Amino acid sequence: MKNVALVTGGAGGIGTAVCRSLAREGYTVGVGYFRSKEKAEALAKELGGFAVYADVSRPEDVERMFAAAGEVEVFVNNAGIPRYGLITDLSYEDWRELMAVNLDGAFLCCREAVKGMVRRKRGSIVVISSMWGQVGASCEAAYSASKAGLGGLTKALAKELAPSGIRVNCVAPGVVRTPMLKDFTAEDLENLRLETPLERLGEPEDVAELVAYLASEKARFMTGQVIGLNGGFVIT
Repeated sequence: MKNVALVTGGAGGIGTAVCRSLAREGYTVGVGYFRSKEKAEALAKELGGFAVYADVSRPEDVERMFAAAGEVEVFVNNAGIPRYGLITDLSYEDWRELMAVNLDGAFLCCREAVKGMVRRKRGSIVVISSMWGQVGASCEAAYSASKAGLGGLTKALAKELAPSGIRVNCVAPGVVRTPMLKDFTAEDLENLRLETPLERLGEPEDVAELVAYLASEKARFMTGQVIGLNGGFVIT
């Protein structure tokens, strides 16, 4: 069996592109999903991989997902949810739900992924964050905080796991054309395009190509990095 790459949120906009990119690199791809069962199964069939369900905020689901996936060589932590609005309108329940998926889910998945990687002394983890985790976004306090946490988790795990031959890196995309933008008007999107120095919005394939690079031996000397992929919108 080919080496396995597992992608959470694999049936989403960025996730789908990442799954296809890793399949082209020769991996057997596990398409992780929560709600999008039909999309995940169709994508898995297309790629010759497999679909696997998990609510990443539930430890037992995460354990079952990795048990079903087998020996995971590459893990891409892509599952996440957004929240928009003033902090005064954000309930504690909404805050906890977002943190449970975006940050707790990353912890649970990475903790499970590294077990086999440490035993085999190899592996690559790629965490999908956001430019708002680097600089913060107005009316997205919870989302920004969760994505900033992913950057810290990446750096800490990179130091902890490097002696075991495991690399951990983070991609922080800018504005990318995915279903997360469905509530934005055409005017909103045009303004975001004009705010981006390269004068275009990102495509899921832009993220997917970087993920495939980070997962590969071409990036064998790269770990602990939070890489902005935002067309120049944020330069740190």
